[in-house]
Amino acid sequence: MTGAAAKPDILQPHPVKDQLPGVDFCVSSSPHWAEAILLGFQHYLVMLGTTIIIASVFVPKMGGGNVEKAEVIQTVLFVAGLNTFLQTFFGTRLPVVMGASYTFIIPISSIVLAPKYSIYIDPHERFNETMRGIQGALLIASLFPIIVGFLGFWRNVVRFLSPLSAVPLVTLTGLGLYQLGFPKLANCIEVGLPQLLLLLFLSQYMPLVVKSNRAIFDRFAVLFSVALVWVYAEVLTAAGAYDRRPQITQLSCRTDRSGLLTAAPWIRFPYPFQWGRPTFNAGNAFSMMAASFVAAVESTGTFIAASRYGSATPIPPSVLSRGIGWQGIAILLDGMFGAVSGTTASVENTGLLGLTRVGSRRVIQISAGFMLFFSLLGKFGALLASIPLPIIAALYCVLFGYVASAGLSLLQFCNLNSFRSKFILGFSLFMGLSVPQYFKEYFLLTGHGPVHTGTISFNNIVQVIFLSPATVAAIVALFLDCTLDRAHSSTRADSGRHWWGKFKSFHTDTRSEEFYSLPYNLNNYFPSF
Repeated sequence: MTGAAAKPDILQPHPVKDQLPGVDFCVSSSPHWAEAILLGFQHYLVMLGTTIIIASVFVPKMGGGNVEKAEVIQTVLFVAGLNTFLQTFFGTRLPVVMGASYTFIIPISSIVLAPKYSIYIDPHERFNETMRGIQGALLIASLFPIIVGFLGFWRNVVRFLSPLSAVPLVTLTGLGLYQLGFPKLANCIEVGLPQLLLLLFLSQYMPLVVKSNRAIFDRFAVLFSVALVWVYAEVLTAAGAYDRRPQITQLSCRTDRSGLLTAAPWIRFPYPFQWGRPTFNAGNAFSMMAASFVAAVESTGTFIAASRYGSATPIPPSVLSRGIGWQGIAILLDGMFGAVSGTTASVENTGLLGLTRVGSRRVIQISAGFMLFFSLLGKFGALLASIPLPIIAALYCVLFGYVASAGLSLLQFCNLNSFRSKFILGFSLFMGLSVPQYFKEYFLLTGHGPVHTGTISFNNIVQVIFLSPATVAAIVALFLDCTLDRAHSSTRADSGRHWWGKFKSFHTDTRSEEFYSLPYNLNNYFPSF
């Protein structure tokens, strides 16, 4: 009889949770200071990868050398620290790192390769002039997220998001960056693969082998694995393992290849307009504005994932809009300081929230402190920047996967037995992967995108939007969810709107104030709706 009574319980579906269970520290809680500082440093290590990659790609093409690269990395770190503080204090208040974004690569490349900058013979002069052009475009582009965020236009758009249409957005915010994972890891397989295997062992299997009352290996797996594999890469470099290898292998594997340690100053303070007065071009500004739109879409997906791993309630639309407004301020600061790229919410650091099960806001603020500290002390930051990029790519394989799974977890709110739900999910996910792939292949074959008019800025705008898997999937899913069979009585429940309905307004659920209210009673002066 006992077995018969227990069987119905086994067959019950898993209960729906609007807050993720199993998180050790939520948004508003924090581990003790020593542990929080180590976790903050771990987040700093993870965000370094994108900073180094973007600086390494663009600075040489702009005419800069190792000195300029070191200065740009310091500037990006400094601005990222400021922007992370602003977002966690006054933006969404979620534990998100605000860092450099790959979304801005196309408009930046268009500026860097513009013929008007190739006339400069002196590399240093060319670097300064190109940087000033990028700064001007970023300054104008920042107006879009500032306006749509602070004036509430973004709030009016994301009100239409349901769990069903959010699944493709969040999932492809993580999966859309797959090319930065194993393909980059494989550039130095003897370093990248041990890093991946060691990270998996320490984070997933070691806690099962070594029983402890405190989470150690899973929580600090990134620190342990990176330290061990970095030392291993140092030994291979010192032993001459790469002396006769191809140049691309040496660039990926060697720990002494960056030249940043000798070029970086001991102390340097980034300051606004350090490379001169910005220059403005309407076409570049509009291209950059399209990138700021895509960055806003992708950050929205990252914010939703961060709210899950921070064990917070679903984000009210007004809070999302506030976060996008502060992201606009971040891009404005990027333009002022000359950070090469615009800012978006870091996908990899959000994945780290899931890996560590620590979604604490304070930990991310400590991480911002490390960004500011190492941006001023150039030699120390340059030392950490010598970590081979395949090690970072191995981390991405795990961390991007966590963000994708946060999107898939929203399926618990939806009716997966509905053919309408199946169509919207399948079609939007497929188009989110297929359309950007078409644009990439077309560009590789012809050297330009499918839209090839005489106006370069218009071509860039189309290319930027349709190369983003998360943006394409979000547009398709939101359109279908808002137009397909909306009059049917079951549509609201099938999409999961009834689960998120009470969070559409900031004051409907009392828990929203715990996670998202502004500090110092600022909600009295800047209310959320």
